[in-house]
Amino acid sequence: MSNTTNVLILAAGLGTRMKSDQAKVLHKLGGQPLIAHVVRSASVLNPEKIIVVIGHQAEKVEAAARASLPPEMAERLVFVMQTEQRGTGHAVMCAREVLKNARGSLIVSYGDAPLVKADTLRKLIAEHESGQHAATLITIKMEIPPAYGRIIRDSENQFVKIVEDKDCTPEQKQIKEVNPGFYCFDIQTLLPALDRLTTHNAQGEYYLTDVPEILRADGKSVGTVLHDDYMELQGFNNRAEIALGWKKLRGEILQKLMADGVTIVDPDSTYIDVDVEIGRDTTIHPQVIIEGRSHIGSNCEIHSWSHLTNVEIGDNCTVNNSCVLEDSKLTANNTVGPFARLRMHAVLDDSAVVGNFVELKKSKLGRKSKSMHLTYLGDATIGDRVNIGAATVTCNYDGKNKHQTIIEDDVKIGSDTMLVAPVKVGRGAVSGAGSVIIEDVPEDSLVAGVPAKVKKKLK
Repeated sequence: MSNTTNVLILAAGLGTRMKSDQAKVLHKLGGQPLIAHVVRSASVLNPEKIIVVIGHQAEKVEAAARASLPPEMAERLVFVMQTEQRGTGHAVMCAREVLKNARGSLIVSYGDAPLVKADTLRKLIAEHESGQHAATLITIKMEIPPAYGRIIRDSENQFVKIVEDKDCTPEQKQIKEVNPGFYCFDIQTLLPALDRLTTHNAQGEYYLTDVPEILRADGKSVGTVLHDDYMELQGFNNRAEIALGWKKLRGEILQKLMADGVTIVDPDSTYIDVDVEIGRDTTIHPQVIIEGRSHIGSNCEIHSWSHLTNVEIGDNCTVNNSCVLEDSKLTANNTVGPFARLRMHAVLDDSAVVGNFVELKKSKLGRKSKSMHLTYLGDATIGDRVNIGAATVTCNYDGKNKHQTIIEDDVKIGSDTMLVAPVKVGRGAVSGAGSVIIEDVPEDSLVAGVPAKVKKKLK
């Protein structure tokens, strides 16, 4: 791509067929809004600007687009308002002020077409530049075309015009080559052509599809690129189409992971979002869901029915059956579960272990520490080599505020101990079973009772 490229994304509509109070482009696919996928594909082209035409729920759409890119690329985003939707041609007109001094090529894409790949857009640009066209568009051939505009060609198979589905004659409706709506225009040729658009059509709108015909009538070249994957270019108009799109995207995600050395035991029952990263020789068992910006290291085992969201998992970790991990971190060599929950930035240091029916919330479990059974650890900082007995609870809430529990290194907490925060258990201390600790425990002390009292000093 030798010339300067800009990308224009049309994302102003509400999407009434979605039957939703949320703008269509904000509905999610693979953990990200539809608009995020489109913006990311555009960013791979390294364009000078990514112009997004917004309208319904403009602030939310803008926020979603910005959040999808790193800060240095997000600076290239420009947003223009389309206050009333009067067709695709009108949407491009709304960006006129941004484009008036631009040179080179303009890619036109859609905020509800999240599966389009950057490589497909590159092919469009390559044909546009090599053919020195004023406009170039992608076409597809389908045995039973959807309600897309038909590509009209002359006797020499040259492009003549696009006729929208609602304006087609019965004969034109039989044409199998259609326009999915992706274009590349020479910007300074496009802008004056927009002034010649009219609303003399079945929908009373300004059709962007009329621009190639206008340019050809002026003697300018219009090129086409035939594409073979309809679903990649499809715009999603309802939830059923999003579900089918997610099936396609999910398959691509899993295939890439497996090609990179990840074992997916049963791809049909495994759901992994687009931003998830997984290291080689990790095994994902059936019925696992991994969402958000999760990172899983190498040589890990994620067992069935576990649900992971925004987690960071180091190498050589095992998550046993039926665990729920959210916004939490396993450093390395950790084992969790079965039936465990980690949430709100829980952290396991190297070789720490959490067993069945244990919950950590806003807590850190130190190196080689263990909590194996039926325990709640909330707002707690736990040192190294600590053993937490079964049915232990950090009582962190006094009815108004949450308080911290600190357990230092080499502590042994007996079964059924209640630690009433704020409280600190000193290094090397031991609590007897059934203790209720309501005041700080000195180092190297044995405490027991309700409330717990120091029984003796430990060597």
